[in-house]
Amino acid sequence: MQPGLVWTVTDSFEKERVTALARDLGLEELVAELILKRGFTEPDAIARYLHPKFQDLTDPFLIPGMRDAVPRLLRAIDEQEEVLLYGDYDVDGVTSLTLFHHVLTAYGLRPMTFLPHRMDEGYGLSHDGIEKCLEMPRRPSLIVAMDCGTNSVTEAVRLREEGIGLVIIDHHEPSPSGVAECAAVVNPKLGTEGHYFCTAGVAFKVAHGLLKERPLPDLDLRLLTDLVALGTVADIVPLVEENRILVKKGLQQLDRTHNPGIVALKAAAGVGTPVRAMDIGFKLGPRLNAAGRVDSARESLDLLLCEDHLQARRLAEKLDRRNRERQDLEKRIRDEAEALITGLPQAGKEEVLVVESRQWHQGVVGIVASRLMRKYHRPTFVIAVDESGFGKGSGRGIPGLSLVRAIDHCRELLENGGGHDMAAGITIQESRIPEFRARFRDYVIACMDGQTLKPRLEIDAVAELKDLTLNLLDSYELLRPFGVCNSQPVFMSHAVQVLEAPKVIKQRHLKFRLQQNGAVREAMFFGGAEVDLPRPPWDIAYTIDRNDFRGQTRLSMFIQAVRKAG
Repeated sequence: MQPGLVWTVTDSFEKERVTALARDLGLEELVAELILKRGFTEPDAIARYLHPKFQDLTDPFLIPGMRDAVPRLLRAIDEQEEVLLYGDYDVDGVTSLTLFHHVLTAYGLRPMTFLPHRMDEGYGLSHDGIEKCLEMPRRPSLIVAMDCGTNSVTEAVRLREEGIGLVIIDHHEPSPSGVAECAAVVNPKLGTEGHYFCTAGVAFKVAHGLLKERPLPDLDLRLLTDLVALGTVADIVPLVEENRILVKKGLQQLDRTHNPGIVALKAAAGVGTPVRAMDIGFKLGPRLNAAGRVDSARESLDLLLCEDHLQARRLAEKLDRRNRERQDLEKRIRDEAEALITGLPQAGKEEVLVVESRQWHQGVVGIVASRLMRKYHRPTFVIAVDESGFGKGSGRGIPGLSLVRAIDHCRELLENGGGHDMAAGITIQESRIPEFRARFRDYVIACMDGQTLKPRLEIDAVAELKDLTLNLLDSYELLRPFGVCNSQPVFMSHAVQVLEAPKVIKQRHLKFRLQQNGAVREAMFFGGAEVDLPRPPWDIAYTIDRNDFRGQTRLSMFIQAVRKAG
């Protein structure tokens, strides 16, 4: 069933234009070509892309709800109200809550914190979560909901009846049926700009708004960008415009952070210097997420708020163990899901994948959905059903199809559902899953064209092995950080020869010595031992990276795909 990979090379610019830009910027031509291909053609736009600066951040009061939120928060500070920060159990929720805890503390408040338990209170600003908050020893007079709450209409009414104020700081899509009525809903998606922010970014902007209204000499927001980078990269939002500034600066802050929790987390995850966006996505983020996926995210929040290095190390090591437990659980569920896919009739897996079980933990179905979507290149929902027949599922989409619109198409079959175009969640009765599968499939068939379900490998530039030099690396570093809407460039080289039998590493990976027109380079192919390789010569698609080891810098090649030359 797995479709073949289609290689696509993006259109090239005129050689003279690339050469002129490279000369003007003092960069290698390959990098100049990549800059143009990413849509940066004007000098000012190129400068902002290559050299992000804090001074390019926009006025925080341009975000909807900001002019209501800042005065309400300043009133809480002046009157020393009991403020409760109510977060979410993923990295974005935990980092945004941590950031705002630091900010309110700097203003002299002692904010309380609450993170819902995935199994007990469920996602977001829920009825059960509010009831838990009302039972706390210090009854809140103001709740600041972070990374949730935009669509919590009935919950906002409940808090108003209790005489409790509510400020919402969020980035999720507003419901067509209306948003919560409260003191303020700060959400860029209620306006026309800044839709790329995650909540950690919005929280940073609210903090900026507070500082503009009431400066605080001892509060330097630049020192909190490490938290913003963690939340932004882990939430897989576009690294464009202000997100690019915050993540670029945040990665630099991660290198020199004094936060004991982050220092310990880096050590537990084996993350060195410089910290890359990939380190957040594959090492730091999963460990912070691990606790909230299988239990409570409280340990992750405690780690980020921890001020004692010894305690931070213990918490980081515990999260590392939880992450290994999560990996084992995920593998079991993924294997079971693949077995179910094999047993589905062809019509049930040709365009979409929807699988469910009563044996699965809802905390990891999103990761499993991501794995299946990448393997089969199909819009995917993985649903964990509880003993009462109530299913909670996570979906992952493919380019060209909106999961949010698909959910709207199936709305009458669902108890609840929402999210983003590429990642969404649903709540559904088990008995309705077959009908949901069919309705979801109908939607996908109606929207797709002949190319939608074909996985594509986008080649950013054609290069020769002789072009892969340390000078190229120096220019290449300016393109970072890589992520959504600024993906790591994929290069292609034609007619490459293999000089000798590859070295097999850990029985799964291959290390090659390659040659093209007299230039020799080494390349790693992770998972290459499991690939049916054609006879050389090859066309190879690959990424590059900087490898600093024992005082020496080398350019590393990582093969992504191989095909017969020509």
